[in-house]
Formats: sequence, C-alpha cells, structure tokens
Amino acid sequence: MAAVASAPAVNPYASLNGSAATAKTANEAGSADRFLKLLVTQMQNQDPLNPMDNAQITSQMAQINTVNGIEQLNNTVQALNAQFTGLQALSGAALVGREITLQGNRLQLASGSANGGFELAGNADLVKIEVLSPAGRVVDTLALGAQGAGRHGFDWAAPAGTADGNYSFRVIATSGAAAVSSTALMRDRVEAVSTDASGLVLDTRTSGPIAWRDVKAFN
Repeated sequence: MAAVASAPAVNPYASLNGSAATAKTANEAGSADRFLKLLVTQMQNQDPLNPMDNAQITSQMAQINTVNGIEQLNNTVQALNAQFTGLQALSGAALVGREITLQGNRLQLASGSANGGFELAGNADLVKIEVLSPAGRVVDTLALGAQGAGRHGFDWAAPAGTADGNYSFRVIATSGAAAVSSTALMRDRVEAVSTDASGLVLDTRTSGPIAWRDVKAFN
C-alpha cells in the first residue's frame, strides 16, 4: 500500500494576517494613487500662461509623503501604547495583596488598633489627631506634638471597650496661632488590577477602584 503523504501544517491566522497586510498596503497605495491622479488632473488643467513650477510639484509630493509618514507613525504609537498597557497590567498584578497609602481619612480598627497618616504643607508646633465614630463623635484624641513638613504616620491604640470597625479621623495642625494645611492619608489593600483609557486601575478593599497616579506610597 502506498504511503499517504501528511498534509502540510496550516496556520489559521496566516490568511487573516495576509488579509490585514493586503488591506493596509491597498489603502496606502490607494491614497498615493488618488493624490497622483489629482496632481495629473491639476497639471492638465493648469493655465498655460502660468504653469506650475517644479517647486510646487515637489512641495505637493512632499505633502503626500508627510501624510503617509504621519499615518505610519500613528499606527506605531498605537501599537506601542497597546503593548505598554499590557505590560503595565502585568506589572500591576504583582501589587495584588499589597498595602497602599492614598488620600483619605478612614481608619479600620481591628483587634483594638489602627493606623493612618497625614501630610503637612509646613512645619507645625502642634499636631493633634481626632478619631471620629461613624456618627461623627470624637472617641479619642492623639497629641503628636511638633511635626515637620512632609508625610507622617500614626498608630491608634483604641481605648478599652472600643468596638472594632470603621472610624475616621481629622488632623489639626498649628504653628503658633496659624493653622497648617494638612492632607489626611489612609491605608488600603489592593484586591485586583485592571486597565482603562487612563491607564492602570487598582481595585481596593474599601476605596473601590482608584487610578495608579492617586497612590501615595506602597507599603
């Protein structure tokens, strides 16, 4: 019995890639062809007493080359952007489970302790943290004394009998009789990552989705 020759391997994407390349080439060729037809028509109908000079022809041909170059550059930039977004998402996956610091004033009390932070716009002679219940009532006050400009953290050991749960805090900073501007900072945990038109998005446990640029620090 004669041996049966094996069928050559077929790449299912070859026809798609070929079609895409052919369509792209045809589109580029079509643009150039339309330009050349327009240029020939323009030359055929030019004023014999005032014909186009070589500089005009050269300028118009340079324009079509510039347009084609810009289109190719745009395609390249789009491809690079897609690759960058993919790499960013891949790198962001390593952040799942990590603690981050972001702007906010929530405190998550667990086993009687919680931590938060703040950022001062200038030096302060006195910094005080007021911890608030969900109803907005002050349940504890932390006196941190003098603090320099920049980012600081604090730990809250809740008074005995304080129930675990969600609390908030506010920062009161003064220098002499003047108030010092402050920004409350809180911690959260990254649960998942995704991407959108703005870039990498971190899905956090309590703050929901936040943009990568809004993260102050990775703990």
